[in-house]
Amino acid sequence: MAGVLTRLYTGTGAFDIVGRKRIWYIGFAVLVLICIGSIVFRGFNLGIDFTGGTQLQFPAATAAAPADVEAVRAVYEQALGFEPEAVQSAGSGDAASILIRSEALDPAQLITLKQALFDTFQPIGSGGTPAIDAISDSAVSGSWGGQITRQALIALGVFLVLVTIFLAFYFERAMALAALVALLHDVIVTAGIYSIIGFEVTPSTVIGLLTILGFSLYDTVVVFDKVKENTRGLLGLTRRTYAETANLAVNQTLIRSVNTSLFAVLPVVALMVIGVGLLGVGTLADLALVQMVGIIAGALSSLLLATPILVDLKMRDPRFQEQAQRVALRRRKAAVGA
Repeated sequence: MAGVLTRLYTGTGAFDIVGRKRIWYIGFAVLVLICIGSIVFRGFNLGIDFTGGTQLQFPAATAAAPADVEAVRAVYEQALGFEPEAVQSAGSGDAASILIRSEALDPAQLITLKQALFDTFQPIGSGGTPAIDAISDSAVSGSWGGQITRQALIALGVFLVLVTIFLAFYFERAMALAALVALLHDVIVTAGIYSIIGFEVTPSTVIGLLTILGFSLYDTVVVFDKVKENTRGLLGLTRRTYAETANLAVNQTLIRSVNTSLFAVLPVVALMVIGVGLLGVGTLADLALVQMVGIIAGALSSLLLATPILVDLKMRDPRFQEQAQRVALRRRKAAVGA
């Protein structure tokens, strides 16, 4: 174990990441196919911001039974015979409230549900006494979520185009293409995991998905910058091939990528624990979950997918093929001489 940690921190190229690209390709391909299959056949668990529905809210301060999430859910199911889309607690202290989101309810169902909630919990109204008016309701249109999604898709397309242009000029076309493939992988996997597990997709989820793209791109750029540095003037040398030099660059940035990902995940975990667990802000869960999945997917694709793809693209160039042959020839001569 100590030897592995030493190699990890020294970055001497001891981990053959590029050489095992077939394993990574198969693993990533299977994961992407599973995610695409789930997206196509299973779809997403869309929140009422996309599908439309009814939202009810009342103060958590009650004169009867404690108004916790599970108790409210049980009253809802007993009153209407089906489960709500979501029940969340929001705020803290005197501002704490219970938020119920469900499919669209007709007036009769609303009256029944409000009466059942009032009879069970007796929420405190503005006058300081129990009042059924303390339970407010509103209709939620699915058009707003659709507008958010369209704007997000437009932003994603513009982002990908600008990223491709930037990488093509700052690095080269092969690196731009490899980074783009890794970036698309992160989007597909993050969306696919949401589909597989059945996390509710809200506008916060869509926004969170866009925020992880920057992290994924940053991690890939760090690795590619080291590859560019290591391979400068490589065609005139016979010490290492392009694949070996790129593998060394991955090893040299490996611990940095691991540390960056770890310290990026920790605030997200804190967001979930403090924001959701302590403060009861349920909407933070959507943002935190998508970021956590995206950060992990981005770190893996930057290390195990982007660089092997880059090496395959570069080795199509006859110049690098000839340089690899010269390296092999020099090693054979050195072995015969020894």
